[in-house]
Amino acid sequence: MANAVFTHADGSIYDDLPEARYHFPQTYLRAVESAVGDWIVYYEPRRITAASEKTGGRQAYFAAARVVSGERDFSREGHFFAFVSDYIAFPNAVPFHEGGDYFETLLQRPDGKTNKGAFGRSVRQVPAPEFNRILLAGFSGVREEMGPDDWAEGYDQDGFQEPATPFERPILERLSRRPFREAAFARQVKAAYGQRCAMTGLKILNGGGRPEVQAAHIRPVKAGGPDTIRNGIALCGTAHWMFDRGLVSVGDDHRILVAEDRVPDAAKSLLRPDRQLLLPDATFLQPHPDYLAHHRAGFKG
Repeated sequence: MANAVFTHADGSIYDDLPEARYHFPQTYLRAVESAVGDWIVYYEPRRITAASEKTGGRQAYFAAARVVSGERDFSREGHFFAFVSDYIAFPNAVPFHEGGDYFETLLQRPDGKTNKGAFGRSVRQVPAPEFNRILLAGFSGVREEMGPDDWAEGYDQDGFQEPATPFERPILERLSRRPFREAAFARQVKAAYGQRCAMTGLKILNGGGRPEVQAAHIRPVKAGGPDTIRNGIALCGTAHWMFDRGLVSVGDDHRILVAEDRVPDAAKSLLRPDRQLLLPDATFLQPHPDYLAHHRAGFKG
């Protein structure tokens, strides 16, 4: 097994859905096969649209996932799918270099400039120490979202307490744990919505100056919903309660849907007057139609 970088752009010619699958040509088959069973990070390139010069990509690592299997694409000769699980987006996108310091040494020539040949490879293996540096940068600040008990939580799935000695790769060991994933998800969702409730527009701070807004999964984790910003929405406590119970939902046009005969007038009055969801400016941060459709299936209106 080996860690790797998978390059992904939403406007590419490939049939990618980074939360679930990565589509690639046979050129990268051996590198992808080496990553099966291990973690990878996704990288968004500068060029974001196939067969054009359109740029604007973040040139940054933006998420991690575990590769679980591979399969031939029978509809397209010479292409394959890598299927992933445990997708988790970084609260902080990580530029491929900071000043003269490259996260992947493979990408830096001896003269200090970028190795464009290496950069041109859409799948790249990356040594564990460099991979861990990317993770640490991507999840910087997550600890502040967690309670001390959650951060110190030390029991594996079989109920055995972990040893007191530090892990060799502690950040990697946390990626599958719910407290850590919830905290990382919450941090990115709250930031994307400017710490405001998307349905009421309210930004409420507690006595300590911390925002009271909560991060809600649109498609619940127990129903297969991933920890991606596109499956998240920032809501105040009341709106979150109604959203989880199907009393409010969201249309594909981002209009707030209300179960009129089930929601009291006092609660309706909290919603934005135009009944339009408050959205992040960047489209890649906005709710994905597939997750919204799943939530509407349980809407009680």
